[in-house]
Amino acid sequence: MTFVPPNALGPVARAGAGISKRPSVSFEFSPPKGPKSEASLWEAIRRLEPLNPTFVSVTYGAGGSTRDRTHRTVVRMLQETTLKPAAHLTCVEASRDEVDEVIRDYWAAGIRHIVALRGDPPGSLGGAYTPRADGYQNATELTAGIRAIAPFEVSVGLYPQIHPESPSVEHDIEVLKAKIDAGATRAITNFFFDIDGYLRFIDRIRKAGVTIPILPGIMPVSSFEGLSNMSQRIGVTIPGWLSNLFEGLDEDPETRKLVAASVATEMCARLSEEGFSDFHFYTLNRADLVYAICRVLGVRESDPQPTTEAA
Repeated sequence: MTFVPPNALGPVARAGAGISKRPSVSFEFSPPKGPKSEASLWEAIRRLEPLNPTFVSVTYGAGGSTRDRTHRTVVRMLQETTLKPAAHLTCVEASRDEVDEVIRDYWAAGIRHIVALRGDPPGSLGGAYTPRADGYQNATELTAGIRAIAPFEVSVGLYPQIHPESPSVEHDIEVLKAKIDAGATRAITNFFFDIDGYLRFIDRIRKAGVTIPILPGIMPVSSFEGLSNMSQRIGVTIPGWLSNLFEGLDEDPETRKLVAASVATEMCARLSEEGFSDFHFYTLNRADLVYAICRVLGVRESDPQPTTEAA
């Protein structure tokens, strides 16, 4: 019997148009912390590379703490793989001159895609943000700064359940439009599990005149405890049906993987029915779940990426 999340039932307004037989996928990785994690990262990269993702992104630690490791990882991807890497970049704990230096270094290295984010303070995921007087004040300014230096493709972040510091959805939409005016070419959403809420959110964005591609962020649940802790800090709601599915599985990793793959696959299938054809996976530097989900969705090794219109 096919699993359908309870909140995914019932009619909703269509959020996009055009369903491809072969979805477009992109993957997010984090830079390694040491030799052991680097080996694990590259094992995941090599496993997912044959799936021919549209692009892969590499995160940037709070306060720019992984600046050098992020740079080394994306450059190595560019030199040693067929992947199209995008480097995350934030404006936390750095002056404009320092950030501009990073941007120029990426362009000189051959990187043509940056994910521009405001970023979190050092050691404080979702913590209060205080901009530097000599730095970029937010992701909108950062996007404009990137585009002023070189014609990068610029992706930006988007919170489906309202940014933790935002007063309203309307404010978030206005911020997104400002990022687009500054040069953003794509938005990638934070992960979510309330599909109906996500569809309503996207419909409001489209009605506001936003036309750039918006990629839903998909988080396979490898550790429910870890997911719960992260979600609480960044304001993502964990629905009761998801908690029930993982109840009692703390010591059963194999069953957790099966449940996680089922949930993520059904979410993507529902979104496909609603017109979405591009999915961004948060891999957590592990390939097994993402690879299995992509296979179920019809993504095969060496298949060309389809030309799609993101919802």
